[in-house]
Amino acid sequence: MDSTIVTAILADICSSTGLTAPIREPLRVWGMSGVERLRFDNGRTAIYKYAVEPFEYEDRILRAADRAGIPVPQVIGSIAREGTLGMVIEDLGEPAREAQDADGAVAAAALHAAPGVAWLPVMDEDALAALPELARGHLRRLRGDGRWSEDTADITAMLEALVASADKRATGTGMAPFGWVHSEFHPTSLHFGTQGWRLLDFARAFTGPGLLDLASWHGTTGEADPVRLRAFIEMYVAAGGPKDALAERGGLPAERWALGWHRVWAVEWFMEQAVRWINNRADDSLYIKTVRRHLTTALQLLEA
Repeated sequence: MDSTIVTAILADICSSTGLTAPIREPLRVWGMSGVERLRFDNGRTAIYKYAVEPFEYEDRILRAADRAGIPVPQVIGSIAREGTLGMVIEDLGEPAREAQDADGAVAAAALHAAPGVAWLPVMDEDALAALPELARGHLRRLRGDGRWSEDTADITAMLEALVASADKRATGTGMAPFGWVHSEFHPTSLHFGTQGWRLLDFARAFTGPGLLDLASWHGTTGEADPVRLRAFIEMYVAAGGPKDALAERGGLPAERWALGWHRVWAVEWFMEQAVRWINNRADDSLYIKTVRRHLTTALQLLEA
């Protein structure tokens, strides 16, 4: 990421919105994005978030979410330049408390009930069923570059099994809830402040099956827990989510379908990062380990 472009974008946003030059306090910085708190000489604060492709549309997504009635931070100003997005958004301050499962159920029900946005990418039944084949294509490209070639025969076999069962298991993708998908729906993405809750981190939002959000809430670092997710889906329905969220799809209970496809979705994303966005051989062993773990779980859940 080019720090010169990031700094220049911030200066131009401040100039165009009437803000003075701020003091910048880095909060979190990754290879492809960063978050800073800005302090202005009048005592005002704001958040500066910057990112490169494929995260360079979050300002548009946040504005669309706001128009749809989804509680999100206000975008004060934004500029996209040379593949880099910089946006100054409302500073919500430190959270008053951590989000609980009941909060997540309410927020997910509100998100999934909001009017959709026509220009967001769509994950319909065909697109979901195509994920294993896309992942297999990433693997071929990695191997063509001399990577992921040792001790990964099991990954090939698992992807082939998922490809073979994908059409059957993707059935029911379009059932409610289908619309807004946050895609990084975790307790840390739900901020509780003095004015209620706000949803953060919309950089990867798309249109698709909302059950993927519910499957992501408890994270992927531990073992997948269908019983726990079933309880969360029931909580979501009680909070106003559609009753069809509990319905079987793809020949599987909703919770197994959601957890299994969420892992497949994560695998394809990790492998695309390895090919396109990160493309760092030094990270291959970590990515292989993560992909293997998620594929093993997906096969069990989807009975592929």
